[in-house]
Amino acid sequence: MKKILLIASVSFLMVQCTSMKVKPVYKTQKVQFDTDDPAFWINPQDASKSLILGTDKETNGGIYVYDLKGKIVNKVLGIQRPNNIDVEYGLEVGGKKMDIAVFTERETNKIRVFSVPDLKPIDNGGISVFEDSDQKSPMGIALYKNPATQQIYAVVGRKTGPSGSYLYQYLLKDNGKGQVIGELVRKFGEYSGKKEIESIAVDDALGVIYYSDEQYGIHKYNADPSASNEQLALFGTNDFKSDIEGISIYPTGEKTGYILVSDQQANTFNVYRREGDTNENTYQRIAIIPVSTKESDGSDVSNVNFGPDFPKGMFVAMSNGKVFHIYDWRDIEALILAQQNKK
Repeated sequence: MKKILLIASVSFLMVQCTSMKVKPVYKTQKVQFDTDDPAFWINPQDASKSLILGTDKETNGGIYVYDLKGKIVNKVLGIQRPNNIDVEYGLEVGGKKMDIAVFTERETNKIRVFSVPDLKPIDNGGISVFEDSDQKSPMGIALYKNPATQQIYAVVGRKTGPSGSYLYQYLLKDNGKGQVIGELVRKFGEYSGKKEIESIAVDDALGVIYYSDEQYGIHKYNADPSASNEQLALFGTNDFKSDIEGISIYPTGEKTGYILVSDQQANTFNVYRREGDTNENTYQRIAIIPVSTKESDGSDVSNVNFGPDFPKGMFVAMSNGKVFHIYDWRDIEALILAQQNKK
């Protein structure tokens, strides 16, 4: 009985805290159709001049680039339904290392690779994915850079697919002509069959992949394709109102930090410990963060000091209204700590 009362008490405190809605510092300028997923590019010379990239998800949609106050500073239009986007650093192409943005182009069944910050295509028109399957329609994507080998991989999800091989993993590399190609190295990923898998996130430092199995739970796997394909964890199965969406990882130390996952219909983000609870593969929700975003599909977070407005980092989330909301991490952290202190 005491255990039941304790759980009820913690849940009540979390519900109380959901009335303290976090508001963004800035909202981005509107896109033409429908925002979906953001990603950061961190400027190595001056973090305050970093950029936010985001997708406008529709036929003839585009990739938009914003400054840290949400002003559009660049865009590429005419993309055939771009869904998710991610950024990685230091891919060797044409004899030099460059930073890349990779996004899914759903209606062409390709992933696209652009250099950043200039946003120029370096993929010879795109890399076809799921070529050996009738179930294509790529949606989710996340990039993994192996800290030991420096190799960069794209982990790609789709509208639907078979359990056990829902996700495909591609090694990104130069074709010897200054263009990026993808080599299929792995098929993996359990799937409930309930809805779809879109949001994928990779923790490079810990070498793990998380993905949202909508209306079911969050799966965890090794990121290295040479490691075991065994599922490491499944969590959050009872923590969401309906769709489980955007996943973001905020480090506070070498192995510590927070995993934030969008509870889309509740307009909140559930928070889990990056390091796990009783061990590295068990996760209990530790906080619920109510936000001003509506129906958030995608998000990203960074712990970089971006300057006076964001000294501990920034959280960006897609919202209805063709915009992304830009939050000061300190506001989110304050709610996490408040809920922890009440337990």
